[in-house]
Amino acid sequence: MIRKLLRRVFRRAAPANRVLEPAVIPVGRHGVRREQISPAANKVCTTLQEAGHKAYVVGGAVRDIIVGQTPKDFDVATSATPEEVRALFRRSRIIGRRFKIVHVMSGQETIEVSTFRAMQDAESTETDEHGRVLRDNVFGSMAEDATRRDFTVNALYYDPSDETVVDYHHGVADLQQRTLRMIGDPRVRYREDPVRMLRAARLGAKLGLTIDPAARAPIREMAELLENVPPARLFDEMLKLLMSGHAVKCLRQLREEGLHHGLLPLLDVILEQPMGERFVWLSLENTDERVRQGKPISPGFLFATLLWHEVLADWEARKAKGEHSQPALFDAMDAVLDQQSGKLAITRRIAGDIKEIWALQPRFEKRAGKTPYRLLEQVRYRAAWDFLRLRAQSGELPMELPDWWEAFADAHPEARENMLLPDRGNAPKKRRRRRKPAAEAAGE
Repeated sequence: MIRKLLRRVFRRAAPANRVLEPAVIPVGRHGVRREQISPAANKVCTTLQEAGHKAYVVGGAVRDIIVGQTPKDFDVATSATPEEVRALFRRSRIIGRRFKIVHVMSGQETIEVSTFRAMQDAESTETDEHGRVLRDNVFGSMAEDATRRDFTVNALYYDPSDETVVDYHHGVADLQQRTLRMIGDPRVRYREDPVRMLRAARLGAKLGLTIDPAARAPIREMAELLENVPPARLFDEMLKLLMSGHAVKCLRQLREEGLHHGLLPLLDVILEQPMGERFVWLSLENTDERVRQGKPISPGFLFATLLWHEVLADWEARKAKGEHSQPALFDAMDAVLDQQSGKLAITRRIAGDIKEIWALQPRFEKRAGKTPYRLLEQVRYRAAWDFLRLRAQSGELPMELPDWWEAFADAHPEARENMLLPDRGNAPKKRRRRRKPAAEAAGE
């Protein structure tokens, strides 16, 4: 009891004696120009500042521009409450339960506006038995908000009005030194939110940063905390990792940290492939390349590749028992997706895309008659062909098959007719002579 009282007193006294003085870094040192910020984010900051509030573009957008990458979205942090933000913007809405934020819509863009968060001690914060924070709806100062963020490179506040960056934790220096450093005690921060362990691997790979030894050391021993994270949230974070453009590097690092064997079901699916390891890694490399080239990527296609060899093994087993090929494939598809539904929070829409890609695979074997023409008309033809090509590249099929389909799709109608193979399965049958009824034969 005495120890708990002393801990409470010193924890509350520490912030009072420690006033964080931020560095205000001019544009010449960080290089972020107002023109690199989206017009919508600039407008949100200007409107809030004109109303007497503090407002900054914050987090990942500032970080990405400094390292030379293009941000996917822009977030704003402000001293205004959600209700005050909502009153300033006609096209806006308050969302969130754990922490209320405001979505401000401007044309096709949505800016996420959050109020500065306060520091909380262990006694006033609602957590579960493992220390994971459950509710966090307490507003505070800008300095407290910076300390609440996970990594120093995410605690950067950009003011579009004068193009300065307010930096409380030397995040700009860490970016320049290519270091990913945790704010505060990494063990405490991982306990508050175990997903930060995955985020460390993703950001390190994406930004080319080396994880600070103090932040990396506890990951292996604290990995079991991920079992306490809701599956849907874990799935979302893994999806970000897989679609980051650096999935191969991220996954290899997660494997080095021991974050599989039941801790991350999706990682188990990827790494524990007895038959299709080459196929899975080719798929991930293909996804990374598409991201780097700015091409669209599909979660359905990605998960179709990750789960394909489980389907293939089940399908072959069913055919060996005498089941017809097409029904056996659909039964295998359902069995694998049902088995994974308890581990992975795959949405119904993504599951539908996965099934369409799988279901088209046997049809590529049929290159005679009208079947090839009908297959080209399928909505998922291109995704299914990309899937077929990956199967051939991994050695599952001869490369001649996807090459034939690529040539067939690009050929003129006359040339397509000459490319079709003989339709052995539908050869005209000899007409059988009808037997005459017995009475008619007797009459003759």
